[in-house]
This record gives sequence, structure tokens and C-alpha cells, in this order.
Amino acid sequence: MSVSNIISNLNRLSLQATVRQAVLYRNISASSAVQFRITPSLLAEPLKKKKRLDPAVIRAREERRKKKIEKQIRRLEKNARQLKPIDECEVSLQILDERDKRVRHLPSVSPEVLDKRAKIEKSWCQYKQQQHLADVQMLDRVSFAEQKALDELRKESEELYQQAIQPDFYFIPFSCQGPVETLPIENYDVPDGDYVDVSKKWE
Repeated sequence: MSVSNIISNLNRLSLQATVRQAVLYRNISASSAVQFRITPSLLAEPLKKKKRLDPAVIRAREERRKKKIEKQIRRLEKNARQLKPIDECEVSLQILDERDKRVRHLPSVSPEVLDKRAKIEKSWCQYKQQQHLADVQMLDRVSFAEQKALDELRKESEELYQQAIQPDFYFIPFSCQGPVETLPIENYDVPDGDYVDVSKKWE
């Protein structure tokens, strides 16, 4: 190999090493001797210089922000004590205006009628009390007789006793069969599912 060939090979190797370093450090593509690509511009700008504000201005801003928050807190506390009104329980203004017309003036009741009503109510209360006591006594007698019969059955046979205390689900048979579909309604306008929400918003 001649000296000129060795020098040309060294030059080519040094050029390749230089190109490789340029690709690593500068992101320059040198795949071809004519074409190469550089990094995109970042379009950066220098930082803006911070304006120095007067401490009084900063204090005034903080005071305004504090007053605004306190006002919102007072408004929320005021609304918290108010209950949400129920439209169904509110009386319309028209009915309030017609209250004098709607008042029923009942005739006065004599003392004899009041005494008679009080005696009827008292006798009715006594009758219902006696009826309740009779029902309770009857249930006690039935329960006592049932328990006594079960005890006697248990003395005779444990197997029959266990069968007797099992619940009978067919004691009252019940079956029902009705229409599976309702009859069509004539001239019925079927809604398409849209609705307008008219409920009031409360905060």
C-alpha cells in the first residue's frame, strides 16, 4: 500500500469521526455530503422583568379578596337557616285573598248537645276497650291450648311433633291470573321521552 493511499484513508476516517461527533453533539444529520439538517428553532424570548408593586396596593388587594370571601360566607350562613320551600305546602296568594269568603261560620252548639256528644264518645271508648280485652283473652286461650296440644304430642312422638311445628305454606292456597297487557288507549299521544326540567335551583 502506498503512502498516498494511507493518507487518504486516514483523512476519510477522521472526517467520519468528525461527522459522528457532530451528529452526537449538535444533532446534525450528515448522511450525505451535500445535505444536512439542524435542530428546529425553539422561538424562545427573554423573561419579562417583574414589576415591583407598592405594598399598599398588594395589601388593598388582599383586603378586597378577604372581604369578598367573608361576604360569600355570610350569604351561605344566611341561606343555611332558611329551609327549602315546598310548593305543595305553600298557600297561593289568591286563596289568602279569599280567606274571608272561604271561612265557614258554624252555628253555636248548645251545652246539652255537647254533653250528649261527650257521653257517646265515652261509651264508644268503653265498648272498644272491652272488645280489645276480649280479643286478647281469646288469643291467649288459643295460644295456651295450642301449646298444651303440642306438649302432649311431644310426649307421644318426637317425630310427629317436629312435623307439626313445621310451617304450612299451602295452608291458604292462592292463585291469580290477570291480563298481561293493558288495552290500547285511543288517540293517545305517546311522549318521545323529552321533558323540560322546571324545578327551582337552590344553593
